[in-house]
Parts: sequence; structure tokens; C-alpha cells
Amino acid sequence: MSDTVPGLVRRAAEQFGDDPAFVMDGRSLSFAELHDAVRRTAAVYRQHGVTPGERVVLWAPNSIEWVVAGLAATYGGGVLVPANSRYTAHEVADLVERTNAAVVVVADGFLGRTQIADLRALKPSAPILDLAGLDALAAEAQDLARVEAAADAVGPDDIADILFSSGTTGRPKGVLSAHRQTVAAAASWSAVGEVTGDDRYLVISPFFHSYGYKVGILVGLLHGCALYPMQVFDADAALDLIASERITMVPGAPAIFLGLLESPKFASTDTSSLRFANTGAANVPVALVERLQTELSFDLVITAFGMTECVVATMCRRGDSDETIATTCGRAIDGMETAIAEPETGEHLPAGQEGELLLRGSQVMLGYLDDEEATAEAIDADGWLHTGDVGVLDERGYLRITDRLKDMYICGGFNVYPAEVEQALMRLDGVVDVAVIGIPDERLGEVGKAFVVRRDESLEADAVIAFARERLANFKAPRGVEFVETLPRNLSGKVLKNELRHSSEGSDA
Repeated sequence: MSDTVPGLVRRAAEQFGDDPAFVMDGRSLSFAELHDAVRRTAAVYRQHGVTPGERVVLWAPNSIEWVVAGLAATYGGGVLVPANSRYTAHEVADLVERTNAAVVVVADGFLGRTQIADLRALKPSAPILDLAGLDALAAEAQDLARVEAAADAVGPDDIADILFSSGTTGRPKGVLSAHRQTVAAAASWSAVGEVTGDDRYLVISPFFHSYGYKVGILVGLLHGCALYPMQVFDADAALDLIASERITMVPGAPAIFLGLLESPKFASTDTSSLRFANTGAANVPVALVERLQTELSFDLVITAFGMTECVVATMCRRGDSDETIATTCGRAIDGMETAIAEPETGEHLPAGQEGELLLRGSQVMLGYLDDEEATAEAIDADGWLHTGDVGVLDERGYLRITDRLKDMYICGGFNVYPAEVEQALMRLDGVVDVAVIGIPDERLGEVGKAFVVRRDESLEADAVIAFARERLANFKAPRGVEFVETLPRNLSGKVLKNELRHSSEGSDA
């Protein structure tokens, strides 16, 4: 197996040739065609000043063109910087400046917006290339020998990509990863998922996210399986693809699978081809794991834990019980270690005690872009990455995430971790989705407020609070309930709790 992205692209072309690599909107691109398009696009970048080590910002939604443009950035020795497709032009201009990008590639018209005009108005320091026009430029590309020489020179320790953290707790940070780490993430994940060239992989995660790129695009290159990307998740369209293309793999947040199960089309859709589901969150109901197996026909259901700073850290394994899959994120993958520490002192804690999750090993990022202070705060002198997540390791080494340190609130002097409350409320019949935050209270300091997506209006707030009080200590039970149509989430599936806090402040004013 190659340990660089250019090596993967070449090897896939040689080994899988005319097999379909990507299928989307009636178009199919083989592995051989992909390789040719990638190297020609890399030549276009070179003509626009991208030399080895230079950064290429890519601002676009999922598409076959994204795959070509993204892989081309690293093929010529450059560094890929994917931008969130829903960013504003101001946010992308900021990425261009922060990464000192040599070029920015933009897809125009997504969500009815004028991305290119908006970005040009800000006069970014890098030239703008229209993603839709890259094909024509690539067809005329010259000097492919220099591109191939640059691909030859790429080493496993060279920086492959800078993915920006989702920024739910502040300004996004640029996470630096080497080629060996990016490739290893794909290899580790696909080994547990038992991926082969016979798989047909529905990619719902956005390509700018590590799950769309590293355990999406690169998994296809490793194993020769066909990928079916979606630009925006639509449950009915996904079910149509599952049936017509005999999809076998669907990773996604719990909300994705609930969307499939709740779709009016579900009952009439043949899902018998499905075999591997990967999901993860602090609260995955046991009932959902069971439904994935019995109703959606998945043979292998795996939960996992990862983050931009460490893409794949833990995973469940075949043979784990439904309870283990639903309530834990599995155990450390090969090459990784896990530990739980007391947040204030850093003292490592024994099994069964709750504290901050620490990670160490081959998957841990190189550091944050141009931010030595933040890097030193995140990775200690012993190489442990301090994740900011609260968790527990059991005697087997299986990890249970209980919350984010920054989401914790204090009610009457007691620490409350919202994820524990959310997990309890998800067991209430009629609750489709839930998020809990702490809100100010004159007497107790803070109390919980639950934002609930309900199946229908028969579920009332008093019933939600009563259910929580039956199952949780009184300080953990929410004192208020607000019913909402949906929870605000970023494209990675994380609930945007800051938006809920602002919403709550507005409604309580």
C-alpha cells in the first residue's frame, strides 16, 4: 500500500483501471480516467503558480469535480485546504490569507449563491479558478512530466492537507496532517469496516470534512470500490440510490439513519444490499442500532470516535453487543492509545472514572497552522492530545463519551453533562432528536433546558420533564423544554449549541 496520496491515485489506476471510481448524477468516472484528470489538473495548478508545498483552497460542495480538484492539489506536491461549502466569501477569503494559498478553486451557484463574484469583490491574494472550467483547462495541460516528477517526490511525512476544525467553540483552527496520517486513517477505518472492491459506498459526509475525504474518497482509492457522493442529504433520494445502485455502505450521523427510517419511501424500498453502517455520537440509542440491523438490513454496525485533530481513534468491532455499540465508541485502533485524565491536574484516572479524553499515536495531528501556542496547549510533552471531550474507559478499554468539557454546566454546585441527559431523553417515545444546554438561573446558577424535536404534538413538555426526573438525579433533569422543528447542526452533524443559547436568550428576554 502506498503511504502518499499521489501513490494511491496511481496504484488505483493500475490496479482497478476501468472500474467505476465515482458515480454521480448519471456520470461515471473510472479509476484510470480519474488518474488522468488528476495529473492534468495538477499541471493546471502548476501553470498558476502552485509548486510543492503551496496551498490550494477548494470551496465547493460534493461532486466528481471536487474529487479531481482535491486530489490534484496533493498530486503535484501541494497541500489541500478544503473550505466548508456553506462558508461565506468572507470566511473563504480569511482561509486564503491564513494559509497563504497559491490559488483558490471555487464552485459557483451552490445554494443559489454567487460565490465567485462574492469572493472577487473581496480581492483575495490568490487567483480564483472556476471549478466548472477546470476540465477544459486540463484538456490542454502541458508538461505532465514535471507533474509526475513532483508526484514522485512527495514523501509520507510531507503535509498533505490542512482541514479546519468545525469551530463550534470559536474560530476554526487549521489542522496539519502528513500523507502517512491521511492514508492511514483510510486504511484503519476500512479494515474494521471490511471494505472490498465489491462495495458500493454512499458518501453523505461533505468532502471538506475528514469523513468525506479521508474515509470517503481515499477508501475508494485503497480498495477499488465505487463511491456515490451526495451534494446535500435527501432521505428519499438516498433510498432511491440504495435500491437502484445496490449500495452496501452508508456512514453517517444518527440523524441520517433516522431520516432514512422515517421517510415515507422507506417501507417500499429494497435495502437488502446494505451491509456496513458507521455512526457515532455521544448518544446513539440502542434501539437505533437494533433498527439498523433489523429494518435497514445492515450486517455490520460500528460506532467510532474521531475528530479533525485525530481522524480515527477508536472503533467498535464485529461481534460487539448492541449495547456496546450503542453506548461506547469502541476501543483504540492499531497505533493509537487512549487515556482519561483529571482535567485540572492532568492525572491519569483508572477505568470507570470520568475525565478528559486523551489520545496518543500515529493519527494525532502534526499541529495547528501557525499557532504554536494552541498546539502546545492541545498536545502535551508526552505526546497526548487533550481532546476537550469528557469520557470514561471501561475495563476492556472501550470508550464512552459523556460530553464536551465546554458544554458542561453547574446546577446547584453539581456538574451536569448534557449528553447524559440527551441519552436519557432519546429513550422517551415520541422524541426524534434532542439537545440540552445550561441556562442562567438566579437560585441554582444554571439549569438545563431541552430542545426537543418530537414526532407529533401529543408529546408535551411536562411529560419530557417527568420522564427525565424518573431516570436522572433531580439536578440533571431539565427545568424547561422547547419544541423545535429541527436542531441546528453544522455539516459534520454537530449540534450548534451556541445558536440554541442565543435562541434561548432571545425567547427568555
